[in-house]
Amino acid sequence: MPNAFNFNASPFDCLSLDEQRLVRASVDIAYFPEGAVVLDVGVAPTHLFVIIKGHVTQTEGDEVLATYGPDDCFDGCGLMTGRVGSRFVAAEEVVAYQLARAAVNELIARNTTFGALLFSDLGQKLSALAQRADQHERQSLTLARVDQAFLRPAHTVDAATDIVSVVRLFQSQRTTSVLVTGLPGGALGIFTNTSLQRAILDGRPLAQLAVGALASSPVVTVRPSDPLGDAMALMLRRRVHRLVVVEDDGQVRGILEALDLFSFLANHSHLITVQIEHAQDLPALAQAAAQITRLIAALYRGGTRIGLMARLVQQLNARLFERAWHMVAPADLVANSCLFVMGSEGRGEQLLKTDQDNGLVLRDGYTAPPGLDAICQRFSEVLASFGYPECPGRIMVSNPDWRGTVSAFSQRVRQWLLQPEGDSLMQLAIFLDAHAVAGDATLLATVRERVMALATDNDAMLARFVAAVDNFGGPAGWWSRLFGLSDEGRAISLKKAGIFPIVHGVRSLALARRVAATGTAERIAALAEAGVIDAALGDALVQSLHFLMGLRLQAGLAELDTGRPVTGNVDPERLSSLERDLLKDALAVVKRFKLLLHQRLKLDVL
Repeated sequence: MPNAFNFNASPFDCLSLDEQRLVRASVDIAYFPEGAVVLDVGVAPTHLFVIIKGHVTQTEGDEVLATYGPDDCFDGCGLMTGRVGSRFVAAEEVVAYQLARAAVNELIARNTTFGALLFSDLGQKLSALAQRADQHERQSLTLARVDQAFLRPAHTVDAATDIVSVVRLFQSQRTTSVLVTGLPGGALGIFTNTSLQRAILDGRPLAQLAVGALASSPVVTVRPSDPLGDAMALMLRRRVHRLVVVEDDGQVRGILEALDLFSFLANHSHLITVQIEHAQDLPALAQAAAQITRLIAALYRGGTRIGLMARLVQQLNARLFERAWHMVAPADLVANSCLFVMGSEGRGEQLLKTDQDNGLVLRDGYTAPPGLDAICQRFSEVLASFGYPECPGRIMVSNPDWRGTVSAFSQRVRQWLLQPEGDSLMQLAIFLDAHAVAGDATLLATVRERVMALATDNDAMLARFVAAVDNFGGPAGWWSRLFGLSDEGRAISLKKAGIFPIVHGVRSLALARRVAATGTAERIAALAEAGVIDAALGDALVQSLHFLMGLRLQAGLAELDTGRPVTGNVDPERLSSLERDLLKDALAVVKRFKLLLHQRLKLDVL
């Protein structure tokens, strides 16, 4: 009776001790030489197989549907239906556990999670993964230091300053509090917008009323190194909305406000928004930009849904880019142009920082300032200093090819669409994801409307456009790399294997149907509603896209933690058995989608 059964592999990692004992009592070990047929089409299976050593391929005719390696199990679907639907062949010498069908049925009856993981579709498996993520280690935000939260600048006035002058300071510095010095005994006080209400009700002329008369003293202080959890408890205990952060030497570091503290503990996003809004210069914006990656790491470890995280990042980046553009460009240029982003940023599907993809549309008849080139080059340099690398293909505002009036841009995109030559289809694909972030958004909307008016469902043009889904090779490559059966590196590019085919295939169908949405999930919803794709396939595509994005994010964060260049490629050896199972399911969905595109658009005859 085998005792080394791996109960850390999915779906067996959800079993109780009694259920594990049932497994041990019900398994045997089977051996299959290379080329042996483990299960054939039409047979009634009697066991669930769990591979110990070797690999098994699942085929249908001449097509390889899947490959199974150590700790993978098959054929649960055959057990459920009572008939094997594919052929399973040993790709090399195979040693496997055989778990009796009666034991599998008893486990399913006892443990619904086991059954769900064994038989369910991709969406149900993802739900199970999300529920079980709570068992993993979480970052404790309450143990973070006070200085990791957003500290507002501390503005100081003398106790003799009149209230009107303080209000002017409130307005000019966009603040709601000042620290007050010069109080009796040398104590430090604080005057807030709540104190201002008391000053008004006092009845004395505000221009003659000294701030020191109404300042609260002494202030409640914390140190930068104190835990945020302690700071929160102190606020609640002392019934205050602000804490003065003071260094050990008495130097004031800043003000910690309750809203910023609770937002940090919730998801960090509000504090970054506040930093962006209050930034007075580019270095202050750079500090906010540096927080975005930290936010994404915290949200991911906290189990936040990928779609929500991506939308949040899009909103933060859009506001960051808008503020930076306002600081770099003169007001007249901002008012007569539209700055837009493209690629994953435009679709709202970017998580970690990637290459810049942006452009600028100018109002027809507007005369751009003589220094436009320098202004746009400066903007690209600023974004690079924020951690967004310059695009190797120079798809940036600093490149004159990505600037132009509404009429010029419309003509350029028209040529990309109607005269597909060289890189024009790639440029068209990039532009279709354009999303306005600053200036007059109607300028970009006008160009997009003109493009959509020219959009066609001409199969030949559409086939050339969508053919790029095959540029990165077929599925055989990633199946082999997934299980180390090829001489290529083990790391899998999720972008090439799965994300790009989904994004570009959906983008192509959306162009033909004149779908205005730029996000892939929104495009899929519109296509499903129009009957272009099956609703079930649409759901599977969204689930697969978000799973692949999450897996790529996980890999990218691990690369950041170890100081390696961020690629987002995954090493299958670092995946859990459930993640590997989900990866196979997601890439199988991609394969189905590519087959649909091939059949519908006759890509094989191009």
